Amino acid sequence: MIIIRLSRVGKTKQPTYRMVVQDKRRDPWGKSFEIVGTYNPRTKPKTLKLNEASIKAWLAKGASCTATVNNLLIDAKIITGKKMQATQHDKPAKDAAAKSEEKSEAAPAEAPKA
Repeated sequence: MIIIRLSRVGKTKQPTYRMVVQDKRRDPWGKSFEIVGTYNPRTKPKTLKLNEASIKAWLAKGASCTATVNNLLIDAKIITGKKMQATQHDKPAKDAAAKSEEKSEAAPAEAPKA
């Protein structure tokens, strides 16, 4: 399966990203079919340079996008549709808190033995 994703480049604590087209099973920093754009989130406003013709050609061939790339392409008006939720930070924290409460309620306190 072919996917369009971001590949991080740049120095430590100074990220910039390449938008690459590659096989989904491949390492994001490995070999790619094509670099179709760049994204720099550190500038004001954030810089996004895209090769629109290449992106549309790859999407026509059946390539899919990651959630972040999909949202960037919607902002750039290259594709239409609803934005996706890119991260899920809230769910694991709530699940962990609920599990810890269940464990504390399930194990009753034993009386000390003399």
